This record gives sequence, structure tokens and C-alpha cells, in this order.
Amino acid sequence: MKRTFKSLFIAFASIFGLTACAETPPSPDVIRNFELNKYLGTWYEIARFDHSFERGLSNVTANYSLRPDGKVKVVNRGFKTKSNTWSESVGKAKFAGSKSIGSLKVSFFGPFYGAYNIVKLDENYQYALIISNGFDYMWLLSRTKTMPEDIKQQYLKRATDLGFDTGKLIWVKQ
Repeated sequence: MKRTFKSLFIAFASIFGLTACAETPPSPDVIRNFELNKYLGTWYEIARFDHSFERGLSNVTANYSLRPDGKVKVVNRGFKTKSNTWSESVGKAKFAGSKSIGSLKVSFFGPFYGAYNIVKLDENYQYALIISNGFDYMWLLSRTKTMPEDIKQQYLKRATDLGFDTGKLIWVKQ
């Protein structure tokens, strides 16, 4: 029985690993002419869809910096209100294809990567809308702790046009 469980686990992990690491073609909706160096630095989370790895967090930031191997170091940080402590996760990102297309893959757990598609980004790299390959994940980011209402509405419209239910967004306390 133990051996069967181990074999099934290895088979499942192998299949999941191959699927998770497979190259994902960039969506036609991701931004073009992307410049990573302009994107690096700290971003504040303005809104997000609910998911277990950020549940209950406020004051959430994401910091992107270049690693020596050419990948991107990702440091996500947020405040856990219930326990009055800070939580931090360190991961890495790499391009899903061309470095001039805003489609990356991010990993916080070894070889397992998730899609990070930048579908709206202003020319000064101050505001960004990020989605996954499905409708499960969405983030609205800003270089500052707030976002002007007119800009916010433009980004929400883009998300709605892509089929996302913006009524499910959690507005993050900064």
C-alpha cells in the first residue's frame, strides 16, 4: 500500500510538474514592447482576487529585482492583521517567451510556475493589471499606495473587457 501511494504521488507530481513548467504561449492580450528594467522595483497591491496565499493580508507589496542569472527575484510582503506579523515570500520569475512581451512565469515553489500576464501598463510604468492564464487570479498594482479614481476605472474596464468579474476584487488596505 505504501509503495502504491508513493508511485501514484511520483506519477502525479511528474505530470503536474511537466504541465506547470510547460511554455505558455503569450496571450494576445499581454502588452508588447515590455521593458523589464522599467518594471523592476516596488509595486503596491491596490486590489486582488481572493486566494489562500494572500488571504487576510494588508499592506501588500511586490518587489522585483534582477538576479545574476537573468531571472527576476520576486519578494511579496504583507501584514497579517490577525497575528500582527509580517509575512514574506521570495520567488523567481522568468519570461514565458520573448523578453519584449509582458508574459512571465512566477514560482514560489520549486519547479512549479504560474502565469503572470501584464495586460495593461501605462507608458511610465506606474500602474499595472496582471492576470493569470485563466480567470482565477488578477492583481491591480500601483507604484504608490493609492491609485487615482480615473486610472482605476480604466484598469477595471480593461479587466471587464477581458471577461473578469471585477466585483470579486478585494481592495487592499495600504
